[in-house]
Amino acid sequence: MCAQYCISFADVEEAYINIRDFIQLTPVLTSSILNQVTGRNLYFKCELFQKTGSFKIRGALNAIRGLTPATSEKPKAVVTHSSGNHGQALAYAAKLEGIPAYIVVPQTAPNCKKSAIQAYGGSIVFSEQSDESRENVAKRIMEETEGIVVHPNQEPAVIAGQGTIAMEVLNQVPLVDALVVPVGGGGMVAGIAITVKALKPSVKVYAAEPLNADDCYQSKLKGELTPNPYPPETIADGVKSSIGLNTWPIIRDLVDDVVTVTEDEIKYATQLVWERMKLLIEPTAGVGVAAVLSQHFQTISPEARNICIVLSGGNVDLTSITWLKQAEKPTSYQSAFV
Repeated sequence: MCAQYCISFADVEEAYINIRDFIQLTPVLTSSILNQVTGRNLYFKCELFQKTGSFKIRGALNAIRGLTPATSEKPKAVVTHSSGNHGQALAYAAKLEGIPAYIVVPQTAPNCKKSAIQAYGGSIVFSEQSDESRENVAKRIMEETEGIVVHPNQEPAVIAGQGTIAMEVLNQVPLVDALVVPVGGGGMVAGIAITVKALKPSVKVYAAEPLNADDCYQSKLKGELTPNPYPPETIADGVKSSIGLNTWPIIRDLVDDVVTVTEDEIKYATQLVWERMKLLIEPTAGVGVAAVLSQHFQTISPEARNICIVLSGGNVDLTSITWLKQAEKPTSYQSAFV
């Protein structure tokens, strides 16, 4: 398996050794009401409690520590482009190693994420929303600073770092039948798929994404990499990026299915977790919850009773949640809650 992909499970194991003393072992929580509604046992891997507020610190820290072995000089700078969470994580990880960090961020990124990047010592450079604009600006900054680019989801060390989530889940929930993972660029779901299929191949891995940003679904459907044709409009700002050349082969071969959800489903699922579980997840984390609540998911692997949903982060811009008043209950949920 390792020869055809950019990482192997051995890379994930090495990543865990690199980062385990610097990250949180995030808890797995349950909800009796959500179990009742879905007719399954749901487990929620709470990466919103991770350092910097999301799973992204795993990959960023593994990448940074790989750049700074004891026998060589530190890079002059690290550069990345990010919708916010990877930028925060890289700024934090770089600060630990004493390396300047430059984060290319779209103007539309949540204010709380931009503020956190600066609080962790990162320098923000703005770009347009498109992946192309973000990558072009990052390349320019790299050349100006003589720095090294750490891609938010295609860098192998980042993918390996994200895979450590699955190592923990398989220990915390030994009877797990499936994991549901939000997908944008695909770094997390690719790392998790590599790990799960190496350690427990019978466990299913499902990607969850907004219908408005369904490049992963389209790619699986067509059997070839199919990026979003234009910057998607979705409340789930952390999954606006398309999957890429490194994550696609892993997703193609090892991710069992992709579930898409509407904006109303994402909004409602996010609010539901806030109210019923008292967890302040960001809408991107709500994508996985929405997927499991969807009618489509009810037809997927009915024999899978124990489902773990990765709650990817909790960096919520509380000053701009105007969508809350618009979070109407999707038709498919009408019979679920009163």
